[in-house]
Amino acid sequence: MGKSINYIQPNDAGKAWNKKQSSARPARNFAIRSTFLIYCEGINTEPEYFNSFPIMPEANAIGLSRSGLSLVEKVIELLEKQKEKDHDQQVWVVFDRDIRYSDGKKGDADFNKAIKLAHEKGIKCAYSNDCFELWFILHREYQQSALNRTQYYEKLSKWLNINYTKDGKGKDFAKNLYQIFEPQLDKAIKNAEKLHKSHGDNDYHQQNPCTTVYQLIEELRKNLRK
Repeated sequence: MGKSINYIQPNDAGKAWNKKQSSARPARNFAIRSTFLIYCEGINTEPEYFNSFPIMPEANAIGLSRSGLSLVEKVIELLEKQKEKDHDQQVWVVFDRDIRYSDGKKGDADFNKAIKLAHEKGIKCAYSNDCFELWFILHREYQQSALNRTQYYEKLSKWLNINYTKDGKGKDFAKNLYQIFEPQLDKAIKNAEKLHKSHGDNDYHQQNPCTTVYQLIEELRKNLRK
């Protein structure tokens, strides 16, 4: 299991996630490598997490409340409306499979199509099967058995000592996810990459559990403030 993560405790205004963070940022000399435009399925957890990365220039993560194929199609529409293209900009989509609402074979096909369509259009994908929270689980343990999102939420509730479904999915708590999980980020990347590679050439919908969020994280870390 390795070293444990120091998670927060509930009902305590003095805890880290309840404290206001200073907005003052020291001036640094740095080379701008790229900018990030990250379109997310969720409107709280994912955007707040990615926007918390201390990179320059700041990431712009936006929740569109659209899933899979619908999200990718909307992003393509938005990009086509851009008058000027920023060739240094990385465009990402972040979504999961969500087996609960997957419409059988059609749901599997749509999940695969969403990823392939994004790639065809030069859009990078950070997909998760079954849910984004798998990425957080991998900060603490290598999760090779397929679980449903309720089970992932139960694990996080226990580790964070909160009701993750009720409180952990809110915007205020989501703003602190980077701070909470950053100490184990290297471990999460290693676990996620190992898990991803273990699926070989399987179709995307068959890769369960799996998350490629680590690929986006690696790109973000290239732009961390020095």
